[in-house]
Amino acid sequence: MPEPKMSLRQGSKVWAEDRDLAWVAAEVLGFSGKRFQVVTASGKKVLAFPEKLFPRDGDEEDHGGVDDMTKLTYLNEAGVLYNLRRRYALNDIYTYTGSILIAVNPFTKLPHLYNIHMMEQYKGAPFGELSPHVFAVADASYRAMMNDGQSQSILVSGESGAGKTETTKLIMQYLTYVGGRAAGDDRTVEQQVLESNPLLEAFGNARTIRNDNSSRFGKFVEIQFDASGRISGAAIRTYLLERSRVVQITDPERNYHCFYQLCASGRDAEKYKLDHPSHFHYLNQSRTYELDGVSSVEEYMKTRRAMDIVGISEEDQEAIFRTLAAILHLGNIEFSPGKEHDSSVIKDQKSSFHMQMAANLLRCDEKLLLATLCTRSIQTREGIIVKALDCNAAVASRDALAKTVYARLFDWLVDKINRSVGQDLNSRVQIGVLDIYGFECFKDNSFEQFCINFANEKLQQHFNEHVFKMEQEEYSKEEINWSYIEFIDNQDVLDLIEKKPIGMVALLDEACMFPKSTHETFSTKLFQNFRAHPRLEKAKFSETDFTIAHYAGKVTYHTDTFLEKNRDYVVVEHCNLLSSSKCPFVAGLFPSLPVESLRSSYKFSSVATRFKQQLQALMETLKSTEPHYIRCVKPNSLNRPQKFENLSILHQLRCGGVLEAVRISLAGYPTRRTYSEFIDRFGLLAPELMDGSYNEKAMTEKILQKLKLENFQLGRTKVFLRAGQIGILDSRRAEILDNASKCIQHRFQTFIARRDFISTRAAASALQAYCRGCLARKAYAAKREAAAAISIQKYVRKWLLRCAYMKLCSAAIIIQSNIRGFSIRQRFLHAKKHKAATLIQARWKMRKVRLAFRHRQTSIIAIQCRWRQKLAKRELRKLKQEANETGALRLAKSKLEKQLEDLTWRLQLEKRLRVSHEESKLVEVSKFKKALESSKLELDAAKSATINECNKNAVLQNQLELSVKEKSALERELTGMAELRKENAFFKSSLDTLQKKNLALELELVKAQKDGSDSVEKLREIELMCSQLQQNVKSLEEKLSVLEDENHVLRQKALTVSPKHNYPGFAKSLSEKYSGALVLPQTDQKPVFESPTPTKLIASFAHGFSESRQSKLTVERHQVNFEFLSSCIKEDSGFKDGKPLAACIIYKCLLHWHAFESERTAIFNFIIEGINDVLKAGDEKVTLPYWLSNASALLCLLQRNLRSNDFLTTTQRSAGSSGLISRVGHGLKSPFKYIGGFDDGFSHVEARYPAILFKQQLTACVEKIFGLIRDNLKKELSPLLSLCIQAPKAARVHAGKSSRSPGGVPQQPPTSQWDNIIKFLDSLMSQLRGNHVPSFFIRKLITQVFSFINISLFNSLLLRRECCTFSNGEYVKSGLAELEKWIVSATQEFAGTSWHELNYIRQAVGFLVIHQKRKKSLDEIRQDLCPALTVRQIYRISTMYWDDKYGTQSVSNEVVAQMREIVSKDNQNLTSNSFLLDDDLSIPFSTEDIDIAIPAIDPSDIELPAFLSEYPCAQFLLQHH
Repeated sequence: MPEPKMSLRQGSKVWAEDRDLAWVAAEVLGFSGKRFQVVTASGKKVLAFPEKLFPRDGDEEDHGGVDDMTKLTYLNEAGVLYNLRRRYALNDIYTYTGSILIAVNPFTKLPHLYNIHMMEQYKGAPFGELSPHVFAVADASYRAMMNDGQSQSILVSGESGAGKTETTKLIMQYLTYVGGRAAGDDRTVEQQVLESNPLLEAFGNARTIRNDNSSRFGKFVEIQFDASGRISGAAIRTYLLERSRVVQITDPERNYHCFYQLCASGRDAEKYKLDHPSHFHYLNQSRTYELDGVSSVEEYMKTRRAMDIVGISEEDQEAIFRTLAAILHLGNIEFSPGKEHDSSVIKDQKSSFHMQMAANLLRCDEKLLLATLCTRSIQTREGIIVKALDCNAAVASRDALAKTVYARLFDWLVDKINRSVGQDLNSRVQIGVLDIYGFECFKDNSFEQFCINFANEKLQQHFNEHVFKMEQEEYSKEEINWSYIEFIDNQDVLDLIEKKPIGMVALLDEACMFPKSTHETFSTKLFQNFRAHPRLEKAKFSETDFTIAHYAGKVTYHTDTFLEKNRDYVVVEHCNLLSSSKCPFVAGLFPSLPVESLRSSYKFSSVATRFKQQLQALMETLKSTEPHYIRCVKPNSLNRPQKFENLSILHQLRCGGVLEAVRISLAGYPTRRTYSEFIDRFGLLAPELMDGSYNEKAMTEKILQKLKLENFQLGRTKVFLRAGQIGILDSRRAEILDNASKCIQHRFQTFIARRDFISTRAAASALQAYCRGCLARKAYAAKREAAAAISIQKYVRKWLLRCAYMKLCSAAIIIQSNIRGFSIRQRFLHAKKHKAATLIQARWKMRKVRLAFRHRQTSIIAIQCRWRQKLAKRELRKLKQEANETGALRLAKSKLEKQLEDLTWRLQLEKRLRVSHEESKLVEVSKFKKALESSKLELDAAKSATINECNKNAVLQNQLELSVKEKSALERELTGMAELRKENAFFKSSLDTLQKKNLALELELVKAQKDGSDSVEKLREIELMCSQLQQNVKSLEEKLSVLEDENHVLRQKALTVSPKHNYPGFAKSLSEKYSGALVLPQTDQKPVFESPTPTKLIASFAHGFSESRQSKLTVERHQVNFEFLSSCIKEDSGFKDGKPLAACIIYKCLLHWHAFESERTAIFNFIIEGINDVLKAGDEKVTLPYWLSNASALLCLLQRNLRSNDFLTTTQRSAGSSGLISRVGHGLKSPFKYIGGFDDGFSHVEARYPAILFKQQLTACVEKIFGLIRDNLKKELSPLLSLCIQAPKAARVHAGKSSRSPGGVPQQPPTSQWDNIIKFLDSLMSQLRGNHVPSFFIRKLITQVFSFINISLFNSLLLRRECCTFSNGEYVKSGLAELEKWIVSATQEFAGTSWHELNYIRQAVGFLVIHQKRKKSLDEIRQDLCPALTVRQIYRISTMYWDDKYGTQSVSNEVVAQMREIVSKDNQNLTSNSFLLDDDLSIPFSTEDIDIAIPAIDPSDIELPAFLSEYPCAQFLLQHH
């Protein structure tokens, strides 16, 4: 695919050829003769010719690739290859080439690309607006079918393993989603078609050199639609089955899978006398019998299950596998020459066994089977002539029978599948999906590859015509002249193959008709007829092989087996034999032949000719439809994700015609740029034009004319450049940028040099001043030091002399004082000792005298006591003698008492004297002891002085010994210190390692603490969520209990309906329909209560009741009441003081008419039907807000003032209470009554069955009105948002006036598109507030509107790459700022949490407009920039982002790799992992929420409108007023 030459210079970015990678990025270093020296990205330097180099745009490498190949700056094969590679690395597996979709198999699950949300995004979206996707192609085909009424076709091609089947499945899945089903079948058409895949693969797929499961037939699935666009049926058409594979295969290929499955089936194989495949001729021509990772037994079971699903009976299944076994046995029949000339017979017993088995399995006569194989019957005028066949002819007959049986069996299976799926014969439009084998080029190519490549040549021609047509449509759309564009066609190859009478197919058929022809004669004739044909060449090392130059490359074919594989005889004897089979299945495969065909015994049938006819039929089918193309690509042969093999993919792109489409584009205008893009890139080539005086088209034309370019075309919105012209523009642009960069460098270097000079001069001056200062300070310091030294010397000498004198003086004084002290102490000690001895002697002598005195005194007292005792005893005896006399005794007693007292007193006195004496003795003893102790102390002091002198001598001796020991110890310590130093060094190294480990552990600890804190925060959030959920559950339980109580009442009433009554139907007139519907209780009657009927029977029951019991006057009054309510509902009653009059009037009427008491009434149904009719007929913008206000007010009145069965419907609420007291009902026991409950100013009314049902219907009505308003708002808002997601093309200004740096002029304010949204919101607010809609509903509506804005903008941002730009981010951010201002002005009462609803789009846009994305880590992005976004969403934005303003880059490759790893893990763990946001369609409130939020309404103070005052039934309202 050569591209016109461009001017290459040093530094040019190019693509260079590489043996291993096909193409590599390189840069031109210089010139070497006619060749360029380039350096590749790996640093390798090579020489290359200019025609072997393709230009490369270096700016595209920073992006994640373009979504459309036509957007590439340089459209060439290397650019296409590496664009696919870049997108595949980001899991962007789909890429457009114009209208062609290229799908690269990811070999991993990407469920987020194929869920319901993604299908909803592509539904109805214009083709090319969103990111490339298979759904976009499917939607484009469906929309074209519905809009144009023309059938469509989607051609899915690619080699096996490229994902064709999966792509086909996705197409049918989307068509099922968008088209739905017309029939109520349990299985979708898509499921039924896909369930037939295992069966078709078993009988139509085989192993080839490149793939273990290659389809050997083409499949065309027609999805049929009815007039309304719903799927009504499907049909499978098969084409070009490779019949020759049944009888002939080459190593290492295999036959069809079904044969190997049958041989491994176990019991079935034994029943059919089958063995290992190596024992059968049709299978052992190749030594490959098993496939890696595939179990033939399991595949056999899958095939049987598929047959069950399709609906094939057990008998037919048995017949199918019996037929397959018969084919295998047929292949083992061998022949040997017979006795007659050119005859043949069964070779041996083994062949006879296989002949017998084949006949038994086919249920035909063995002899007839042998006759049909070995003979031929020729019909002549004279009669039938039987001709014997030689061995070769018999083998050919055997193979022809096997191929015919297998082909008809395959056709029967396809027909059975179509009958199972179900076809719509009345369908006028359909979408066909073609899944056919791709171009094949092996080392050894035979007849099969010739036919397959012939088919691909046909399809390629159709593809080229379509691509050229699309190019023409593009040119016509842009209104440019394209008449001279040449169409690249491959008609010459097709003529070479199929043209009559001398095409290759015709020559092959002619050779096959002659029995003596060989492949040598065929090759010779071929070269004779096409000797000068440019597309046909003779192989170099073979006389019979030939080479055809196909669109995808040259392919060499071996003709050895061409003739054998092309011969396919339809033998009449074979058909007659099998049509007479006793097996109904086999006989059904061979219906009776017409009479004309019986005249010839056999008819030659060319496989190539039949192939050509089927191909022609397929092409006619495709030409009758509008085609769409999907090219599937297999990225590697290992079936592994994220592995991209350049050479293999380049080959597939060539075979798939993608590069051919590129060639077609190159033949015209391969480079197309919008005028704004062209001016952005090349406006600097003519800066004088950028002053704003020219429009973009004129500026583009002047720039091209300035460069003297020709043959370009200026369209309506784009400029079209011929191949190579973009290179010239880029070269000129690079030169200007180089000159500008040199100028900038020169200026910058001058600035740096001047700045360095000034700084050096300032530094030199500062250094000189500093040096002078240092020298002066040093001289001053020297003089100061000399003076100080002299002064110091003087004072030091003085101090030394004074110190010596003072030392000498103090020594003398010390010596004198010591001598004097010593002599005085000696004298004092002597005197002290003398005094102490004298005192001791005196004390001792005194003690001896005192002891002698005391001894003598004691002895005297003892003698006196003894004597007195003796005298007392004598006196006692006398007294005893005188005791006989009383008087004597008394006297004696008194005397004795006196004596006793005297003795007692004396004794006490003596005791006191003795005690005092003892105390004096103790005092003297203590004094003696103290004197003795002091003497001992003085003695001890003298002794201690002596001992001290001895001790000093001993201490000196010990110190001497210790010094010797310390010397030896110090020596030992020195040796120990050396060892300690060594240990210290070791410990230091250990300490370093420990510090490093400690540092690592500290980092891990910090990280763990951080993770722990994050986990704690998440747990807190979860706890908050759990508490909220518990509150919600509690509230829901309370609501459920309330509903259960009401339903209990309803069920009781419904179950007690009397079956004896026969209710007539409703009448047509209003009076007949509603007369007697309201049964009012009379004061003079006893209330009669019966079980209520269902709502639809209430009116008819009341009608019958009224006819029998009510008067005509009552009926007329009821009719007037209904007319009054109808007028109140249909007319706008307005508001008074913010209260909706219609709701208050209806409530007061129902209350006045006692409707809540009645158990049979249709008035409630009448009100609900009236409201629904008004909603349908009126202007939605007016009626919906009006009735949202009235219906909610009426619901609040019912909710607050009705109760069921003696329990109020609402509780008396206390602070913080939000629940409802459960209401229970066990049957209605009391009539209508008022219950005194005046907390809220109104009486609570007991509700009956119709009233409870009416409240439920009114609740549903409020929710319906709210949903309609919300849906209408979304419909009106959607087109406005589609214009706001992308910045409009602003007028260009002069390059010098516009800032191209991050610190330049800020983004311009938003255009009228955002103003339209603000106006829309203002209009919405005015409508709602004008109808006095409660702020609760306004807040909910505004919140949901902003949630929808968030979802729409965010999803569009993720699906459209042109929106993920820096400038677009600034544009959307400025628009969001306007929305924020509106929210602030709307106040919290009406806006609520609307600003928080924009969280996703705010964070996404904020991420787009930051400049340092490449420096941000994944944690910073997730935690700081985009905490609300998932990793998948951040990954999507990061890979689609491109800076169209400043040229900054997206996040780093490391962050992209981290996100890709997380996303791949999420693909395996998450059930739903879409990166799109879901729209919440639920109603965000309940009846209790309305009751809590809306303030109380007083219906008493109302003013009746004039148009209602004329009704007599409304007079009570005027009286109350």
